[in-house]
Amino acid sequence: MALSWRSWLANEGSKHLFLFFWLCLNVWLFWKTFLLYYQGLQYYYLHQMLGLGLCVSRASASVLNLNCCLVLLPMCRVLLAFLRGSQKVASRKTRRLLDKSKTFHVTCGVTICIFSVLHVAAHVVNALNFSENYNEDFLALNAANYRGEVRQLYLMSVLVPSLTGVIMVLVLFLMCTASTYAIRVSNYDIFWYTHNLFFVFYMLLMLHVSGGVLKYQTNLEEHPPGCFNPNKTLRENVTVPKAFEETFPDYTTEPFPEDLSVPEPFVQNNFMRICSEEPKFQSHFPETWFWISGPLCLYCVERLYRYIRSNKPVTITSVISHPSNVLEVRMMKDNFKARPGQYVILHCPRVSALESHPFTLTMCPTDTKATFGVHLKVVGDWTERFRDLLLLHSNQDTEILPIFQQRRYPKLYVDGPFGSPFEESLNYEVSLCVAGGIGVTPFASVLNTLLDGWKCYKLRRLYFIWVCRDIESFRWFADLLCMLHNKLWQENRPDYINIQLYLSQTDGIQKIIGEKYQALNSRLLIGRPRWKLLFDEIAKCNRQKTIGVFCCGPNKISKILHKLSNSSNSYGTRFEYNKESFS
Repeated sequence: MALSWRSWLANEGSKHLFLFFWLCLNVWLFWKTFLLYYQGLQYYYLHQMLGLGLCVSRASASVLNLNCCLVLLPMCRVLLAFLRGSQKVASRKTRRLLDKSKTFHVTCGVTICIFSVLHVAAHVVNALNFSENYNEDFLALNAANYRGEVRQLYLMSVLVPSLTGVIMVLVLFLMCTASTYAIRVSNYDIFWYTHNLFFVFYMLLMLHVSGGVLKYQTNLEEHPPGCFNPNKTLRENVTVPKAFEETFPDYTTEPFPEDLSVPEPFVQNNFMRICSEEPKFQSHFPETWFWISGPLCLYCVERLYRYIRSNKPVTITSVISHPSNVLEVRMMKDNFKARPGQYVILHCPRVSALESHPFTLTMCPTDTKATFGVHLKVVGDWTERFRDLLLLHSNQDTEILPIFQQRRYPKLYVDGPFGSPFEESLNYEVSLCVAGGIGVTPFASVLNTLLDGWKCYKLRRLYFIWVCRDIESFRWFADLLCMLHNKLWQENRPDYINIQLYLSQTDGIQKIIGEKYQALNSRLLIGRPRWKLLFDEIAKCNRQKTIGVFCCGPNKISKILHKLSNSSNSYGTRFEYNKESFS
């Protein structure tokens, strides 16, 4: 399969260019800080004492400052949703770059972990060097009390950076281990609670830089690093160079006369410079504040705005139990507006006081109806408890008809909506939407929107592929698909949507039971899609066009579609790949 560089640049170029710029920024910042502490005159004496440990610890700290600043920005969901939906970002490539915010967040997080290990290791070396290379000439530069001090209690508990550093490493370890795919899938609660320790991490980070252990020299003009101090030499009865013996034949222990001029050739040849006073050292003003204060304040303001916006509970209008442990919740909220493809975060205090979860909107409010809804699959503790609160009996998994219970539903709060890649599906002339199982939810809102009216959008042809393991799963949106199919036939646009349903696991020929589902049964295929033939057929029917490819499903399907989108074809058709992950 030939690789199309044009398609690759369209799909990956912007992302890789941004990551390359980010990588160059990290490398430049690391190297610049390393050279500053290695060659900087103000760090001459400190570098003599600590060696390369000083350079590595400070260089890694600069990289940590940058990434601790950047890691918060992808989590500003309201800001990303505003940029995605506003005309400020007119370029589709730039909007698609916003869809990689989660990937960039993970990349920054991994970088923080790696350079934290490097930073800790360098400071362990520094702690040993502070003890072994105790400087008796410049006491203000020392962190230890005397040479060879082995009291780890002093270095590890008295100093503020050590205390905060140890706690930060523990917090970071919990956050990183709980972020792994295995833990997120098996127990999402652990991931959610540990990830919210980021606030503790940032508070400790601001305290971490307040110790003032590392100091720089302030009086470089009066005391050039490595200069010769005659006053100190005479007081200590130390032999001076021959040049000074010739200059000062009457060598006594008297202080060096300040009014006696230094031989001009001696200064011009730069053999050794003369000190006029002892070196003075001062602790650094913390720089971490400059890096993280802006993004941290932005994130806190956004969280406050989201709290105020979602403070009023929604009105649950109906609850529908679908086959295969899927629950549909329809609700209403004043002044709630959303675009097709967006998602919301649900919070039910009776289920969990702190926990909340994202769900894609399957129905968006319109000018004619204010109702919006979500479909959620019951797969964990939170969804199980939520289902039990909504339904009178938790064993109604096979119930298909709407359940309108005459009782009070629990309070439910909705935060959002937030942007996703599927908002772009209506902005292509041709779109290919591929769903796997419950991954159909992002496309349901798109289909509902087209049911209300499709002429106002750029989209003129939609290929909809839905792969499920059991036949009953198609009933989640069978009515919606049938209504849209009938509407387009009545408007003489049967070619507007191409529906293909694939049943991947079956013992024989099956069909969706019901007379009204005959249109879907004719599009029901057994087995898995032959993706290469499917792409070739779509490319042949849409020559010289740009097709948006949208996928929400298992990673195996996603990787295949991603590879095919980057491959070349003989029809001049270009595929732009977009993906939503719900794991």
